[in-house]
Amino acid sequence: MAGRLPDRDIAAIRDRVRIEDIVGEYVALKRAGADSMKGLCPFHDEKSPSFHVRPNHGLFHCFGCGEGGDVFAFLQKIDHVGFVEAVEQMADRIGYQINYEGGGTSVQRDRGTRSRLVAANAAAHEFYMAQLREPEAETARKFLTDRNFDAAAAQQFGCGYAPAGWDTLTKHLLRKGFEFKELEGAGLSRQGQRGPIDRFHRRLLWPIRNLGGDVIGFGARKLFDDDTMPGKYINTPETILYKKSQVLFGLDLAKRDIAKGHQAVVVEGYTDVMAMHLAGVKTAVASCGTAFGDEHLALLRRLLLDDNFWRGEIIYTFDGDAAGQAAALKAFAGDQKLAGQTYIAVAPDGQDPCELRQQSGDGAVRDLVARRTPLYEFVIRGLLADHNLDTAEGQVEALRRAIPVVAQIKDNALRKAYATKLAGWIGWDDIQTVVRRVGDEAKRNRTGGGSAGGRQMPPARQAEVVAEHPAARPNPNDPTLMPQRQVLAAALQYPAMAGSVFDSLEADAFTHPAYAAVRQLIAEVGGTSTGLGGAEWVNAVADRTDDLTMRALLSELANEPLPVKNAAGIPRFVAGVLARTQEAWVGRQIAELKSKLQRVSSTEQPDAYMALFGDLVALEQYRKSLLTQAMGNHADFATGA
Repeated sequence: MAGRLPDRDIAAIRDRVRIEDIVGEYVALKRAGADSMKGLCPFHDEKSPSFHVRPNHGLFHCFGCGEGGDVFAFLQKIDHVGFVEAVEQMADRIGYQINYEGGGTSVQRDRGTRSRLVAANAAAHEFYMAQLREPEAETARKFLTDRNFDAAAAQQFGCGYAPAGWDTLTKHLLRKGFEFKELEGAGLSRQGQRGPIDRFHRRLLWPIRNLGGDVIGFGARKLFDDDTMPGKYINTPETILYKKSQVLFGLDLAKRDIAKGHQAVVVEGYTDVMAMHLAGVKTAVASCGTAFGDEHLALLRRLLLDDNFWRGEIIYTFDGDAAGQAAALKAFAGDQKLAGQTYIAVAPDGQDPCELRQQSGDGAVRDLVARRTPLYEFVIRGLLADHNLDTAEGQVEALRRAIPVVAQIKDNALRKAYATKLAGWIGWDDIQTVVRRVGDEAKRNRTGGGSAGGRQMPPARQAEVVAEHPAARPNPNDPTLMPQRQVLAAALQYPAMAGSVFDSLEADAFTHPAYAAVRQLIAEVGGTSTGLGGAEWVNAVADRTDDLTMRALLSELANEPLPVKNAAGIPRFVAGVLARTQEAWVGRQIAELKSKLQRVSSTEQPDAYMALFGDLVALEQYRKSLLTQAMGNHADFATGA
């Protein structure tokens, strides 16, 4: 029976894993401060990055959707695994040997878990690649060589061959210790009339990998006319590993070049991806067994970091036929911000990239990408191609069809530019009339049947959420509460620096109930003097409450970038914000003392009056010293978050 994961091993693995490396396999991260990196959140769709990673603390948090935690929490959420499996994944990654309590170092992991399915796919992939070298796979090898893919290319993309025989792979994997339910769960085997049989037979295979490089499924290409399996291409069925709407073939190879070059090229098939990469276009990917959709687009946007920092590109290599036109129109009707960064590349004679490379070489493939056409132009010109622009009737009808399309462009300057181009493409001399008609149509779109933005606005629901937890949702930008917020953030992020000064702060130094509650949670753990740090420290504080809203606030504070220019300024900032918080608390005590002093008669109660007056003088002096300290340490920093 499996033993328990010791806390010391969990902490050791967490400390040794670089969270930015793990998160960076799914999200393009950019520096955003002394100890902060940010990108587009992988857990919800967003246009501007609100997802932060704190490398020195081992934590992440999204200020948009509230998800946060350490590296194990990230893996649990992104890969849909349990805590134990997340820890074991990271142990395997860094070569750490877990000493299970009561179970030794070689504990048998649960059958059917994600890690077992990954292992089954890896073993199957090894088997398939070996089969490609066998005499039976001659047709599969010829298929590749006929398309200018040699043995090195097949090895690079992990090509394999599923042999004949009903259960060749299944028997091989059963001998290696896998159970049928694991092979079935991985989509490798299925139940036949006479027992377990292989999913694929006599087909050329490509491994489909996730962003981390694990094989999670296969794509299989028909080779023989007597193959009775349906479809030229079939894929692994949906499993807990393989979700076809959330994976792209080649993305594990392309992700770094996509992030570095700010460009992704979307092609239609496995051989097209191979052709692109071998021709030098290292950013090519393809959907697997389904049309390229919104979830695929969101996956690329996170790697492209499509936000206000710069403008990336997505290039579709659609065919020039009706299906390609329909796909282009769908992209046009999608996210308009992204549409402005989208291009279409159509090869001569409707060739796909693989055929183009075969006939014209690598240079032609690179030229195809270089000669890309903006999506807007491709769609508009496609509409105009249906009309005879040499006649007045054709020109008028073309305008009628094209103006509503151009009016959909939300960027005002870009819309006017394409309205001007439309007039030129049609041959319409009165350019201003076309521009005006496009503008009028765009105005009707905004005010007529209700805008898309109106459907997407969530303020009512946001108000409901705030009402449900009034004490737990302080305004993060409230200037009167900013010192309190920042001192709590400092205590969670740099407990050793906050130290005894923070621990001496009274709970009533925090005027917002939520901030006072955070202060109480820190006190319940033992204060900043516990010696804990990073994710372990934050998790220890968070474990003191079951309130999900409070845990989300803790995650926010633990990941909120401090307004410092570099790491060297952190100690001064922490000291300054502690002094400001103390000064504000002392100020409130002074106000109370002054109120009491007004109610005490100096003649009738001289002793009480002098005692209060002495306390007031002492507090005023203390407040002055705190103010001097706060201002001195705060000189180089902004007070805003």
